[in-house]
Amino acid sequence: MIQLKTLHDRNMASDFRMPGNVKFGVGAHKNLPEEIEKYSPTKIAIVSDKGVANAGLVKKLENILEQTGVPIFTFTEIVGEPTFKLVETVTHKLREENCDLVIGIGGGSALDVAKTAAALLAQEKIAHFLSGREQIGPRSTPCILLPTTSGTGSEVTMNAIFGDEEQGLKRGIVSPALLPDLAIIDPELTVSCPARVSASSGVDAFTHAIESYISVRGTPLTKIFAEKAMRLFPKYITRAVHNGTDLESRTGMAWVSALAGVSLANAGVGAVHALAYPLGGKFHIEHGVANALLMPYVFEKIGKTCTDELVEVASFLQLGDYSQHPNKALDAVVHYLLELLDTLNLPSTLKELGIPEDSLPALAESASKVDRLLANTPYKLTEEAIKEIYENAYFGKVGVLVK
Repeated sequence: MIQLKTLHDRNMASDFRMPGNVKFGVGAHKNLPEEIEKYSPTKIAIVSDKGVANAGLVKKLENILEQTGVPIFTFTEIVGEPTFKLVETVTHKLREENCDLVIGIGGGSALDVAKTAAALLAQEKIAHFLSGREQIGPRSTPCILLPTTSGTGSEVTMNAIFGDEEQGLKRGIVSPALLPDLAIIDPELTVSCPARVSASSGVDAFTHAIESYISVRGTPLTKIFAEKAMRLFPKYITRAVHNGTDLESRTGMAWVSALAGVSLANAGVGAVHALAYPLGGKFHIEHGVANALLMPYVFEKIGKTCTDELVEVASFLQLGDYSQHPNKALDAVVHYLLELLDTLNLPSTLKELGIPEDSLPALAESASKVDRLLANTPYKLTEEAIKEIYENAYFGKVGVLVK
């Protein structure tokens, strides 16, 4: 049963946003030419990365778009952990090319850059908005996003995450302008996604679901999306990772990503993401890997403040009925998350990733400053508590929980 106490306690109105149009289904990307006609563009920009290009998906998209007769400019220099500087570079390049429709195809990095560049094309002070001093205003350039992974949910969110080279961390920007006009979610486009990326992005989607479910900004509406994502996740994640050509599991994980993304966009995420940002900013650890690794250690610390929700999460994951013994739900969920890392061949300690032990205090200091996400967590984490989480994650130490 969805808990109503959070919404009642906040005693405030809540918004709910998602893209104006979402097309979901195998082969949905093939209808792109007729969608393009609605915007009457004079030049189309395709924004992607070399991995997606090497998989042949960018060329496939170009061939489909050639039916429109509209000139195309293709940019495939997006890197795995894009920076704010790269976003600025891409925006200027699309402006020079006079592009008036932006299509992003790829994982979260490519989609984040594509939608942010589209939102900034008509803005004069690009760096001003990227600094976070002001929210990006309404977007005038149409934007279409096609994910090739199932995890970030970028195609349905108003969030974008980039590396801040000056501060040495990852930082998010949030604006309704980052919601695309159209999200085309085609499981067929995810079949070429490598196993490691399928694993890390898939667990990233689950992180979005569980963190938004316990979020202090969560509402009954956002919890509906998060709950469905968590119910689907264990049914499809292992098959999608270890048998990537299985279109049924790819379809299931595409739903997980989209549903969790909608919940994330409206309820937000919390401490797991806050602690993951410095790992990405300082050591360039992939976002999904960082989230997956940190999740069991973070929840061991914060889970005691969201016991009711974790009883429900345990039920969604088919871990058992803990309604009569709610304190044991935390144990079950944490151990599920640890076993998941092993099942999906993902690292389970920071030591495995080569993170220096002496860097943990600096990581804790950086994470403690991610106020927007920490404030969304139902447990008030101090810098010392965050350092303890990093230490546990470094050594793979999970305490003895309530039995």
